[in-house]
Amino acid sequence: MTAWEAGQRLDGFVIHERVHSGGMATLVRVEYDLAFGHTSTDPGFPIVMKIPRMREGDGGENIIGFEIERQIMPSLSGPHVPRFVASGDLDNLPYLVMEYIQGVTLETLLDDPSLRTPANIARIGAAMARAVHSLHKQNVCHLDLKPANVLFRTKADGHADLDHAVLLDFGLSFHAHYPDLMAEELRKAVGSPAWIAPEQVVGVRGDPRSDLFAIGVMLYEMATSRLPFGAPATTGGMRQRLWMNPVPPRVRNPEVPEWLQEIILRCLEPEAVRRYPSGAHLAFDLNNPQQVRITERGRRLERTPFWTHFKRWVRAAGMHYQPSPLPERQINDVPIVMVAIPNQDVSDAALYSLREAVQRSMGLRPGARLAVVTVLKSGLLTMNLGSNESEAQRTYLNMLRQWAQPLELDSHHISFHVLEASDVAEAILSYAEGNQVNLIIMGAATHGIQMQRLMRTVPIKVAMYAPCSVMLIKASLPFEQLQEVEEQPYDGLDVFKTW
Repeated sequence: MTAWEAGQRLDGFVIHERVHSGGMATLVRVEYDLAFGHTSTDPGFPIVMKIPRMREGDGGENIIGFEIERQIMPSLSGPHVPRFVASGDLDNLPYLVMEYIQGVTLETLLDDPSLRTPANIARIGAAMARAVHSLHKQNVCHLDLKPANVLFRTKADGHADLDHAVLLDFGLSFHAHYPDLMAEELRKAVGSPAWIAPEQVVGVRGDPRSDLFAIGVMLYEMATSRLPFGAPATTGGMRQRLWMNPVPPRVRNPEVPEWLQEIILRCLEPEAVRRYPSGAHLAFDLNNPQQVRITERGRRLERTPFWTHFKRWVRAAGMHYQPSPLPERQINDVPIVMVAIPNQDVSDAALYSLREAVQRSMGLRPGARLAVVTVLKSGLLTMNLGSNESEAQRTYLNMLRQWAQPLELDSHHISFHVLEASDVAEAILSYAEGNQVNLIIMGAATHGIQMQRLMRTVPIKVAMYAPCSVMLIKASLPFEQLQEVEEQPYDGLDVFKTW
C-alpha cells in the first residue's frame, strides 16, 4: 500500500492525518474502527500506523526492513521502545501499528546550541546509552542509530525530557534468536553511512558495540557540529573508518573537556573490543565525568599521523571480523559491580570480608567495573568531620580508596562514590537502578533472620527490592589473622571506626 486518505478504513483501523513521511515508510495517526467490532477500542495510548513504501524502483531494503520490524517489535518491551499493537501481512496489507510517542528527535535538538554544553551532551548520551542497553538485554541490536531515530518524550511543560530516550525504526535491526533476514538477502554493508560501525561495513551484524559506535558519532556531532567521518556515499568511503581516527573533538572545539573527548573517542575505536563493553559502562562514565580515567585519547590534540593510518590500512585489509556472543551474554560477562561499604559500627572483619568477596567476583569477570559506594544519613556529611561539604566529600572518598587499595584489580576500572540520603537502602537501590548495576555486594546484618524481617534492615530491604543480584557477606577473618587483629585491630583502617 503506497497511498492513503484521511477517513479511510483499513483492516479495522480508521486513518487520520499523516505524522511523518520518510524514504522507507509513512506514519499516519490511526484509531480503532468502532464499526469493525473490536472488543477493545482503547489501548490506553495514542497509536500510529507505519506503512512501508513499496513503489517501483524502491530498494529491497524496504520490504526486508518491514519484515524485520514486524518480526522484532512484538518481542520488545520497556520504556525505550514504542509499544507494539498490530501488523498486517506483507502479501495482503503491509503495515505496523504501534504506540505514538509525543516528543522531539535528536535531529531537531541538534539545532539548539544551548543543548551542546558538555553537561547536556553527557545527559543526552547517557539517556541513549541506557536505551540501547535495555535493547541489548533483550538480545536485539539496533544497527541504525542516528539522530532521526532517537526520540525524547515531551514533558508536561512542553520541553523534551533529556533523561529518557526512545529508539525508533527497527528495520535494520538484529535479533539473536531470529533469522537475520537482512544478512540473508543483502550481501553488502547496510546502514546509514555517517553512523555505521566499521564491522557493519564488512558485513558483521549483531555486535552491540556497533550501537555504541553510533552513539559516539552523535556525541561527536553534538560536541563539534561536525560528523567524525563525514557522510560518505560509497562503500570505499565508509571503509575508511576501519583504520582512521577522526580529528580529536578538542581540535575542532577547544571547549570540549578531556573527559568528554575520552568517552567519544573510545566509542569511535575502529576495533569493537577497544570500545565500551556495554551501554551501561558508557552511561556510567557519562553520569560520572569526574571519575573518567583520562588516557592519551582524552589529551590528544593532534591528528593521527599518515603512517599510523597507513599501517592500520594494511592491517585492516586482511582483518577478519568475528560476530560477538549473544548481546545478553556479552553484557553479563562485563557487569557493573557495586559494593556498599558501611560507615557506622563496622569491624575490620566486615571490611576484610567485603574486600575478599569483591576480589573473587571481579577476578572472574575481566572487563567488569567496580563502584565503591557508601551512604551517609542526610545532614551527617560534615557533622562528624567538622569541615565544609567539599572537604568532607574528599575525606570520605579517601577512606573508600584506602579500603580498596589492597585489591588487585589493575585491569578493572574502579570508581568511588559518597551518597547522602535519609534512607540508606533506598539510596543503594536508586543508585543500582540508575547505573544499571548487575551485582550488589554488601555485608549481611548480624541480627537473626526473624529479627531482620521485623526490623527490615538495610540488607533485607536491598535484597527484597534490588533490580539485580545481591550478595550478602557474613563478616569473618581467616584463622591466621585473628591473633594479629587482636594485637592491632584495624591495621590502618581505624578511620572507619569514626564513621
